[in-house]
Amino acid sequence: MGESSSVEGIHNHKDLSIQTDKQVNPNLSIFGCKILAKGHGFMVSESQYQEAVILIVDDQSTVIILLESMLKSAGYKNIHNTTNSSTVRDLYRNLRPDLMLLDIQMPHVDGFQVMGQLKVANRKNEYLPILVLSAEQDQEIRHRALDSGAKDFLNKPFDRIEVLMRIRNILEASLLHKEIRHQNEDLEKRVQERTNELRETQREIVQRLGRAAEFRDTDTGAHISRMSRYAEKLGRAAGLGEEECELILLAMPMHDVGKIGIPDLILLKPDKLTAAEWDVMRTHTILGAQLLSGSQSPLLQMGEIVALTHHEKWNGTGYPHKLAGHDIPLPGRICAVCDVFDALTSVRPYKEAWPVEKALEELRNLSGSHLDPYLVDLFDEIVPAILKIKELYPEPSTPSSQVVTSI
Repeated sequence: MGESSSVEGIHNHKDLSIQTDKQVNPNLSIFGCKILAKGHGFMVSESQYQEAVILIVDDQSTVIILLESMLKSAGYKNIHNTTNSSTVRDLYRNLRPDLMLLDIQMPHVDGFQVMGQLKVANRKNEYLPILVLSAEQDQEIRHRALDSGAKDFLNKPFDRIEVLMRIRNILEASLLHKEIRHQNEDLEKRVQERTNELRETQREIVQRLGRAAEFRDTDTGAHISRMSRYAEKLGRAAGLGEEECELILLAMPMHDVGKIGIPDLILLKPDKLTAAEWDVMRTHTILGAQLLSGSQSPLLQMGEIVALTHHEKWNGTGYPHKLAGHDIPLPGRICAVCDVFDALTSVRPYKEAWPVEKALEELRNLSGSHLDPYLVDLFDEIVPAILKIKELYPEPSTPSSQVVTSI
């Protein structure tokens, strides 16, 4: 590269600093950037300009000294430089500069190669504030530089006012871009926090819906907690993803929510129900689905499926729609297995709790008729995890220091 430190024309202009003289016309515009006195409403504050991180890359130290002198006299404080272009990628990653003054013609790694490296490393598609330094007047080189990521040019020899104004233009864009990015990140964080709050609120509503059904039945809160977690474990064993398993965990408490609409004389009747009363009782599946229908929430949609289909049977003899086999949605089939197991192993006013092994044997007996045989086999495989859940969520009457009744 030829001698590039010429300062011809520099002394033809008065000193121009970041804090411009108050007599400067506030509407004066040079190279598209208004020169405004301090206090005239910059979107970027003077202190932000002064503290902006600037990286100068040129293989000639005389050029670096010249540019640093201009920048420091204008009030810039945070200036870095290198004459070794092979180190620029690491320097850029560590410094995250608000502006990089980059020479094009350098040995080993030229300016085009440097910009190529930065574009590849720019995974977040951030603004690359590159101001190219060049003594070349060739339009093809300028077009190539723009296509490579340069935002503007500085021609050698340098003109002081042009240098400072072009630098300020790119710094303004770079700093505003960074501010917008920070605001977006903050907004995303706040949206995520709000989303989490809404999810927790939705979760609480679901729990309370499940409790409302419990108050009208003989089932306990521990039954809901156990069955929900059994279902989550079985869903994982069946290969469902994390999100689907969480939905199953949270939706299971709503499986019997339709019992809210069943008259007490039937729901709480101590004697055997008549055929007509059983017809009414079976409507709790449809009532529950109607209660949860029409929602855009994936959780309530899952709850609707479970409420409607958890009494369908593998052989098509269940209710309300006599679905069979894989026509029964998987969440409904999972619910059926877990509900039967927990009902068998729990104390009820009309029965004692069955031993676990006897209950598992009954699941096997129901496999292929009432229950999905594949899910029954999977349930057998996860019995150790099921027993841990059963121990953690005992019936309220069972002495334990670890009684938990919430999802």
